[in-house]
Amino acid sequence: MNKVIKINPADNVFVALTDLKKGEVHNDITLVTDVPVKHKFAESDLAAGDFLKMYGLVIGKAASPIQKGEHITTFNVKHVAESYSGRQPFTSWNQPDASKFANRTFNGFHRADGKVGTANYWVVVPMVFCENQNVEVIKNALLKELGYAPSNQYNSYTQSLINAYKSGINLEEFVYEESENQEDGKNLLFPNVDGIKFLTHTGGCGGTREDAQVLCQLLAGYISHPNVAGATILSLGCQNAQVKIFQEALEKVDPNFSKPLYIFDQQAIGNEEVMLKQAIRQTFIGLTEANKATRQPAPLSHITLGVECGGSDGFSGISANPSVGYCADLLVTLGGKVLLAEFPELCGVEQELINRCVSDDLADKFTTIQAAYARSAEAVGSGFDMNPSPGNIKDGLITDAMKSAGAAKKGGNALITDVLDYTEQAKNAGLNLLCTPGNDAECTTGLAGSGANVIMFTTGLGNPMGNPVCPVLKIASNTALSQRMADIIDVNAGVVITGEKNIQEMGEDLLEICIATASGEYKPKAVLLGHDDFIPWKRGVSL
Repeated sequence: MNKVIKINPADNVFVALTDLKKGEVHNDITLVTDVPVKHKFAESDLAAGDFLKMYGLVIGKAASPIQKGEHITTFNVKHVAESYSGRQPFTSWNQPDASKFANRTFNGFHRADGKVGTANYWVVVPMVFCENQNVEVIKNALLKELGYAPSNQYNSYTQSLINAYKSGINLEEFVYEESENQEDGKNLLFPNVDGIKFLTHTGGCGGTREDAQVLCQLLAGYISHPNVAGATILSLGCQNAQVKIFQEALEKVDPNFSKPLYIFDQQAIGNEEVMLKQAIRQTFIGLTEANKATRQPAPLSHITLGVECGGSDGFSGISANPSVGYCADLLVTLGGKVLLAEFPELCGVEQELINRCVSDDLADKFTTIQAAYARSAEAVGSGFDMNPSPGNIKDGLITDAMKSAGAAKKGGNALITDVLDYTEQAKNAGLNLLCTPGNDAECTTGLAGSGANVIMFTTGLGNPMGNPVCPVLKIASNTALSQRMADIIDVNAGVVITGEKNIQEMGEDLLEICIATASGEYKPKAVLLGHDDFIPWKRGVSL
């Protein structure tokens, strides 16, 4: 295994693939400081103001003189990114060889609108946070009785602590022995329904009218989602997010919407118990219809892959992200859709993305959205430069431009066939840019809301996030993480760092697990653990 890597010939920094010590010599460079794994060191002497390059892009500038072989840190480097201007179009891109996948299919749920789901869920949605409690009542009434309540080892663990306490056992020395006879929660009345999902949230009223409008659009995206068989909606009646606004949004998304949809207005019905019993009964009836759906073969072109990164590290842009990018290119070659999101984490790579847009109109739309987003952050005293988290910085991503240059690798190299603002639906085959925050939960929520029916989520530090209706695959950038947090990681891309596999091989492996997930043959860890994160973006500044 190599100990250092230079990613692009134009770069003037090296990446440490393991902990390096002062005095060691690598590529004829003598280190003048220790360099932690995943961090970078200078290839040559740099004066204050000199640019640093990674991935062939500017990722910062020297804040003070930096010696050849010196560790790159937040103290000697400041964020600066490549500027961007008009489109200089690509004439083509090097499509990967996808012949081994050419005749492959996945088994999905075919919907009346022509879309194909990778799962079959019923959703229960409040139009406003005032109805969250009633949604919880429905949840408690249905999940266990219908067999969807997961076995909870923590309940039995708590009971064992109670028993130990009552028996006078020293709890500091208590050893828990897990029962082999715990209920598995899989005695399903409706075996063709993967679950009932409850999309509680904090919106719908009290914010801006724009937030209410956007929430209605997002909910329309979820209810029309191919992984959703039908929905139950609870409305208080007086909230900003009016049912009429939602219905208009749903009509725009799917003019021929034909799924079961039951809407209950508490103020119109009056009695809470009456409303809840009606909602539970209609939901049960809807589930009997949803259970009639079965998986049938579909071409891979019906997969819409959302790509995201969270808890990134200095290896994310070298292993996991480019592997996902190769998988994305394979899927685009096969006629599928890919959604690349997290606009604050495209800072510094805008020009490349502009050039890859298939038209000037798309390039203009991207730059308009990106510039407006940047201005809104700056208006409140922030900026894209404040995107990297303490965890990112600790593990080698010290500027947003550095982080973005690696994050953009998830989108592969395909031409960009559409640019979508938040809640807009993916319609065009190929690579789509989707405006979301870098915030992990808001991004994942947005990807599913725009139609992703599988999500690949890369991480270098570990992130236990999922989505209620879209299966989320977690790809580790390094082997240590994959071993340490094996309960949440699906795929270890750290084998790229160790040289056991190359990007192409890893990308093909990812497409295989994507197909298995889309067919219901593989259940991602996030699905098994019930990670159902749903956080709508209120369009304020969120990095």
